[in-house]
Amino acid sequence: MEQEQAWYLLPDGASIETPSLIFYEQRLKANISLLKSMIDRIDRLRPHVKTHKCRQITKLLLLAGINKFKCATIAEAEMLAMDQAPDVLLAYQPVGENISRFFKLKRQYPDTAFSCLVDHPTIAEQLSAKAIIEDVKVDVYIDLNVGMNRTGKLPDQAFDLVESLQHFTGLRIKGLHAYDGHIHDGAMEVRQAKSAAVIKCLVDLQKKLEARLGYEIIVVAGGTPTFPIYASKTSFECSPGTFILWDKGYQDAYTEQPFYTAALVASRVVSLPGNGLVCADLGHKAVAAEKELKNRVFFINAPLLDVQSQSEEHLVLRNTTPKAYLPGDMLYGLPYHVCPTVALYEQAICLKEDQFLEYWEIISRKRKITI
Repeated sequence: MEQEQAWYLLPDGASIETPSLIFYEQRLKANISLLKSMIDRIDRLRPHVKTHKCRQITKLLLLAGINKFKCATIAEAEMLAMDQAPDVLLAYQPVGENISRFFKLKRQYPDTAFSCLVDHPTIAEQLSAKAIIEDVKVDVYIDLNVGMNRTGKLPDQAFDLVESLQHFTGLRIKGLHAYDGHIHDGAMEVRQAKSAAVIKCLVDLQKKLEARLGYEIIVVAGGTPTFPIYASKTSFECSPGTFILWDKGYQDAYTEQPFYTAALVASRVVSLPGNGLVCADLGHKAVAAEKELKNRVFFINAPLLDVQSQSEEHLVLRNTTPKAYLPGDMLYGLPYHVCPTVALYEQAICLKEDQFLEYWEIISRKRKITI
């Protein structure tokens, strides 16, 4: 599919406002099919929805038989529940008012089984106390710090945390959660070597905790870079996210995962300020800007335009080619980091398989939907 000519062109492109976020339904479905083919059992898939934040894509995943999901915010959890996702893990330890919001989710959407992370006994105690008042049990996963150094308990401290959780009758320990975002090397053999130590640690801890608890527990591990490793080398649940849309950064880094780029940003030339410069309407507010300047967007129909500067609403490029650009010319940009790019848009234009266009709301870019 990547070799098809001009797959990205939109019908009646003149009517498309810019900057816009574009989804391609055929490629979304192809990515879901590829994901399913890379693992032995579909019930081991727990994709992270932080990449797409969109109900229509959630529905595509559900229609494909994927019933477990991971998310990072209460809004993402509610988005999943709005479409009756059966199993939703809030991969975040709720604190403060978000504890109350978590229980509101459980009340408002009883058909969805919600769980969350814990890594501190004080929060576990607060969750348990609220659960007892609500007359429910809360399924929790012990969040482990396996090297990311962002959240979680160090593995050698996890057993003591589990011991303390035995006193909190409102909780039920469902499993372990480990995000290894620090393992993002381009070379597959390097990722495999680094993952091997994480896998051994998780398997050993899983066995120890199962012996203590007297029942089997689930391990949820990894993201997109290590997905093929956990899929083939373990029985863990796997949580890739970027796979659904893919981006230039992952396309370049992880060539062993042939997912299709399924999201672009459409931009237009707005000015020609002289000296070979071309200005497009793709500023910080339209494409993720956390990477260095030259690694924010790649124009697939103008690959030789060289990025010079970017501000809130403008992207200045240098044209060193014979091609002449005019104001109004469309540029189709592939983001280097698609997840925060999607969060910049209230809606996406989706090119459907039948070549019609639909507007899809990026509903959980919000911090709050109803809860």
